Amino acid sequence: MTVPVSKRSAFDDLAATFRWHLPPRLNMGVDVSDRWAAIDPGRPAIISHGGGPEPEIVTFGMLSAQSNRLANALRAYGVERGDRVAILLPQSVEAAVSHIAVYKLGAVALPLSILFGIDALEYRLRRSQAKVIVTVVHSADRITALRDRCPDLHTVITVDGPAPGALAYGQLLARASDRLVAEATGPRDPALMIFTSGTTGMPKPALHGHSVLAGHLPGINLAQETLGRAGDIMWTPADWAWAGGLLNAMLPALHAGVPVLAHRFEKFDPELAFDLMSRHAVTNAFLPPTAIKLMRQVEGVRSRFSLCLRAIGSAGESLGREAYEWSKAELGLSVNEFYGQTECNAVIGSAHALGVGRAGSMGCAIPGHRVAVIDQDGQPVAPGVIGQIAVRRPDPVMFLGYAGDPAATDEKFIGDWMTTGDSGVMDEEGIFTFVGRDDDVITSAGYRIGPGEIEDCLLSHPAVQLAVAVGKPDPVRTEIVKAYVKLKPGFRSDPEVEASIKAHVKGRLSGHEYPREVAFVPEIPMTTTGKLIRRGFRDLAKAEAERAVNA
Repeated sequence: MTVPVSKRSAFDDLAATFRWHLPPRLNMGVDVSDRWAAIDPGRPAIISHGGGPEPEIVTFGMLSAQSNRLANALRAYGVERGDRVAILLPQSVEAAVSHIAVYKLGAVALPLSILFGIDALEYRLRRSQAKVIVTVVHSADRITALRDRCPDLHTVITVDGPAPGALAYGQLLARASDRLVAEATGPRDPALMIFTSGTTGMPKPALHGHSVLAGHLPGINLAQETLGRAGDIMWTPADWAWAGGLLNAMLPALHAGVPVLAHRFEKFDPELAFDLMSRHAVTNAFLPPTAIKLMRQVEGVRSRFSLCLRAIGSAGESLGREAYEWSKAELGLSVNEFYGQTECNAVIGSAHALGVGRAGSMGCAIPGHRVAVIDQDGQPVAPGVIGQIAVRRPDPVMFLGYAGDPAATDEKFIGDWMTTGDSGVMDEEGIFTFVGRDDDVITSAGYRIGPGEIEDCLLSHPAVQLAVAVGKPDPVRTEIVKAYVKLKPGFRSDPEVEASIKAHVKGRLSGHEYPREVAFVPEIPMTTTGKLIRRGFRDLAKAEAERAVNA
């Protein structure tokens, strides 16, 4: 399909003339709160949808003052520039305040999912050397249980009331000053650490500088058809602990002065999603493909809900033609898909308002980013040839490296090309199409899941001798986690053992990582160097899925 010349030429002109202009002093916390507080302190920043009849509205003035207070309190408890502060919170005012306060201090925010179990939390807290964690009372017990194994962690703050061994967030803010001179950070000073899934071993801590938000803006603005129009309100069901919720929605919206709707889903509910967007007149949404696929199952959307949506961005996995066409027909919107990784996000995307995008494609390289399909030697291949999708450095959205692991950082690059591990092809018009993963990362409901952490957890179950975790194709989640398990002698492959294994992983890691299917096998092959051979099990899971579709 050839796009209209008038529209596509506007995109091409934008790409040709785009230049980065990052100031030598850049602080994300100041950018998303103080800047707007100085212009219009009464402007709504966070709309918190809770259990009451009316939402709580926090203005930019309040956001600035509260983050200043928390920053001063953190500083009083020893947090200095470069220190890691973990944020274990659901979507909430306190989560936004915590991020902004940490950035203002020149410290490093470590967002953690409220769904994480004790093993996942311990690994990340130890690996990051986090000194402070801000969390909820419900999670404080888990933190208390592992504090002895996290020697750097000296302070726990709970936002929703007192807890043994924890400081109360409200009392800290009440005693602290709302005046603060933010640290004079630059674009490449560390600001954010997000653990990303690896194909072998444990998750890696991707460290980002203060430029990461600026690096996201071209892609997010194209996907959202320019944030900041009068009446704009942003919402995403994606957890702000993940790059998708934080960097694809919450922070870009605040940068643009757009209020963000905050609501925690215990479990994603498509009916409630439509109700939230209707009730709060949401204009812009970041919806992971799995959310759209579940929302597609709701009947009578137009007659039941008064939607004000003007743009939808989607990323994390392929949306697919059916969900794309449903959105056009039922919502009257062409979903703008975009692509990236935790290490380097929002670098390819669609911009249907500018004539770029088609169902089943990833879109074009976003202005400001140099993206290519390369061969194994790091050379760009011709249009139509399959290779690995790669992004050229330097790039303000690209990670600074894996913290404390220069060898793993170097392995991510071929020359100046940051490799993604994703195979793709680019056509003559510069449109990229995803072909598949080059490694074992599992993509499930928008989450990128490394098998190493799951397999390590499986091995801690008393019945498991050896285990492999792979992705099995799934029509809603893209893939589900499937585990192939070899049991220890004396254990039988029965439903009780299967349920116990699932519960073990779900409780110790998280609800999105546990194997939804477990198969018991007599042997699991390994290489001569002791590495698990997953390819055969991936093929087996794929064949199982195909048989289910054709049955």
